[in-house]
Amino acid sequence: MGDSRDATGPSNDAVRRPHDATLRFDYESPARARAIARAVAQEVGEIDGDRSAATVERDGDSVLVRVVADDLVALRAGCNTWGSLVEVAERTSGLA
Repeated sequence: MGDSRDATGPSNDAVRRPHDATLRFDYESPARARAIARAVAQEVGEIDGDRSAATVERDGDSVLVRVVADDLVALRAGCNTWGSLVEVAERTSGLA
């Protein structure tokens, strides 16, 4: 992983899916963004379904989660799941 940009995820899978959405989460510092990205990146590939997948990337003080899916129902479910994962990471990292 790099200093200002970190990425993880199934890039080949993302190319083959017709629907996608990018969720962007901005933080007060690159260190906070890095902590959140590392926390949620552990789930990439673990919770992907047959109809969706995701990647997690950090760009400076932002975390980008790209969800790709075969259909809009799977896209919505993926966005809800990854948004919840980021929310949990934000809450738990604030406790440390």
